[in-house]
Amino acid sequence: MPSPAPFSRYEFLIAWRYLRARRSEGGVSVMTWISLIGIALGVMALIATLAVRAGFRTEFVDTILGANAHSSVYMAPTSFTNDLTGETYTQSGRIEDYDALAARIADIPGVTRANALVRGQVMVTSGDRSNVAEVYGVTPEALEAIPRITDPETSAGNIADFPEGIAIGEGIARELAVGIGDTVRLISPNGARTAMGTTPRVSSFEVTYIFSAGRYDIDRTRIYMPFTEAQSYFNREGAADEIEVYVAEPERVETLTPALLQAAGQGALVWNWKDASSSFLSALDIEDDVMFVILSVLVLIAAMNITSGLVMLVKNKGRDIGILRTMGLTEGAVLRVFFLCGAFTGILGTLAGVVLGVALALNVENIMSLLNAATAGGAWQAEVRGIYKLPAELRAWDVGRAVALSLVLSFLVTLFPARRAARMSPVEALRYE
Repeated sequence: MPSPAPFSRYEFLIAWRYLRARRSEGGVSVMTWISLIGIALGVMALIATLAVRAGFRTEFVDTILGANAHSSVYMAPTSFTNDLTGETYTQSGRIEDYDALAARIADIPGVTRANALVRGQVMVTSGDRSNVAEVYGVTPEALEAIPRITDPETSAGNIADFPEGIAIGEGIARELAVGIGDTVRLISPNGARTAMGTTPRVSSFEVTYIFSAGRYDIDRTRIYMPFTEAQSYFNREGAADEIEVYVAEPERVETLTPALLQAAGQGALVWNWKDASSSFLSALDIEDDVMFVILSVLVLIAAMNITSGLVMLVKNKGRDIGILRTMGLTEGAVLRVFFLCGAFTGILGTLAGVVLGVALALNVENIMSLLNAATAGGAWQAEVRGIYKLPAELRAWDVGRAVALSLVLSFLVTLFPARRAARMSPVEALRYE
């Protein structure tokens, strides 16, 4: 008569019977519940943490790509001497043929658009309030193409009025207590150069548009000014500071660097969004790995409870093991029975953890809103985190590796007590019965 196939129906029935046994019958139901709950909480924490980390990175990158150029082309700094004063100045490289250069760059495969930019630092004031800001001189068409700036749900005013004034971040507007139609003064230290030196330039501008880029540091420091006005204000007549480049695949922007340098010619430099945020993105990747390892240890600790429960179960079921062995149950069958006992606990705990983790990840923003309300905004501070909300992004890869980790650990820790049960001698098991 052929022997039954591994993991036959009777092995599942015996394992399930042992798991459901009352403590008075030699079962360890309490220990099983402790193991199951521990694994469920560990998997829940792992999935929720990975989802929050993924959401944070996605939101951070989205705010970068949604409010900044994917790459910038500029010229190396140059030095010159003022003939009147004899003073030597170092200034950023000027791009004289910016329209032609932008057209050449836009023709590169993979580049979606390119536009000239004038950039400068100013002090912006209104009444007795002041703030430091960075001015971006762009054309109205270029401004309208920036998704985070033109979002109607987070902006105020009509972007069509931009040529008549300036656009400022909501952080600047809040700190200066200004709104649409109000006037602010911009003070630039690099104004007109005369025989007496450089005099600051002070000009007044009407606020025609207020935007929110989703980043605290951008909203409180950035101002957009019409391109021709910026050229005049920053002494850039007939020139631009850099060419902003937008590409179809921002995550592969570095592959276009050689083509950009070739199109720009000698003396050109390229700086992309990954270069600007490389240290922060690297820190996020390291934190992701560290958090996964730490939470994996928590899942392992929870899974070790399965070992404790099975050791007790094997001890309590010694008589049953002896009887089953004398009835013809092989060592392999006994091993599989107790392996299934631990596997059931691991599988059920993992499934419960997935449900709880997904539910927690989907409601992170609501939970953070409640915490912020309870702590008067102390739970999430935008000025520290950089972004205004804590999103979560559930990825199949993250859920899959959390499930795989939990199941592998649960199965591995089950092998030792199951092997011990399989090697138990029927004579020894029944000696004192």
